Amino acid sequence: MANQELKILGQDGDDVCCEGLATAPLDEEQAADLAKIFKALGDPVRLRLMSMIASREGGEVCVCELTPAFELSQPTISHHLKLLRQAGLIDCERRGTWVYYWILPTALDRLAGFLAVPRAAKASV
Repeated sequence: MANQELKILGQDGDDVCCEGLATAPLDEEQAADLAKIFKALGDPVRLRLMSMIASREGGEVCVCELTPAFELSQPTISHHLKLLRQAGLIDCERRGTWVYYWILPTALDRLAGFLAVPRAAKASV
């Protein structure tokens, strides 16, 4: 997978998936979708895994390189990665014995767009 630059939606007039946190209330479906993502990120191990994958040169990492960073078994790491996949934050591909993971930029764009504070709100703080 090629190295990708993450573009933050909502800047320079781009469309975002939903209104930002400080702009308008979420509807029920948007809230459920975002809650699933935040729940997946609510565990320190999964948050570290996301950080390790996102910061990896080349944009992808083998599970065999993630496991040694934790005092957890490989099946436990795989379980955490599965939860991140189910939340739509990462994807993977099996190559022989190993599985390689990468971040899905659209999921991060959604989070960034939701958490972005409008420029007018920034000025009043």
